[in-house]
Order: sequence, then structure tokens, then C-alpha cells
Amino acid sequence: MIIKTKKYQLPTGTYIKMGLVNVLKEQWWVILIALAICCGYFWIPSIWWIIGGLLGYGLYVLFWVIQFAGVTQMEQNKVIFEKLAYEIDSRQIMMKVNTKQGMPIQWNMIKKAEMPKDAFVLYLSKAQFIHLPYKIFNSENERKFLETILKRKELIK
Repeated sequence: MIIKTKKYQLPTGTYIKMGLVNVLKEQWWVILIALAICCGYFWIPSIWWIIGGLLGYGLYVLFWVIQFAGVTQMEQNKVIFEKLAYEIDSRQIMMKVNTKQGMPIQWNMIKKAEMPKDAFVLYLSKAQFIHLPYKIFNSENERKFLETILKRKELIK
């Protein structure tokens, strides 16, 4: 069975938010470094330890926000934010700009998958993912079939 979805355009704001959340989840330990710097207050009491730790973490988050916002502006990444249709089967995911142009993505390229309440999210790396909202599927059976494929590939539990 091949799942053919409706065309969908990933909003840039959604991309930035989801990418930032994914990076902060993967690199949760950075907050521990900021807290360790703040704990310098107990060694030499000075408010600058706390300001330094919070400022460092704030700059870290700002760095990633700028990275994700920059991706949305780059010419070579414009195709990610165009209207795309997807053809999904057990061999690959085909991202199609039109009926003649497309790019296959093999299942082994996908590192992990998530199923939040309104979409499938397939992660290729920290900054690359495929967002498939439920509304682009033509039927409930197609959604269940994709969920079955993800379970078989051991991307979700």
C-alpha cells in the first residue's frame, strides 16, 4: 500500500519552534553547566555568578534560535518550506514538489519518530525533520498504516 498525502507547507514558525524544542531536549545537560556556574555563588558570593550562568544559557538558546531562523532564509533550504506532497510506503518516503520532481528518503535515514497529538514527526538529525500533520492524510486508515510502518521499523513504540 502506498500512502499519498495532500500537499502541505511547513510554516517557518513551526519549524523554528519544533527544532528548538528538539535541540533543547537532546542537549538537556547544557542547563546543568549553567546551574554549575550559578553555584559558584556559594564559593565566592557574588551576583555575577548567577548573571553569568543565566546569560550563558540565554546566549546558548539564542544561538540555536538564530540557527533555525537562518535555515528558513537560506536559498538551498527553500524547498523544505514549499508545498510538498508525500508518498509513503514500507521502502521509502518520497517528498514530491510536483508529479515529476521528488526526493526519496530511505527509512534508515530516520533516527527517531514521535507522535504528538496532531502529527507525525520524523527526525533525520537535530535540525532536519519531516512534519506530517494528521490533516494531510486522506483517511484514518492511512494514518494507522503509517503508524504500523513506524512500529515495524522500531521508530516508535
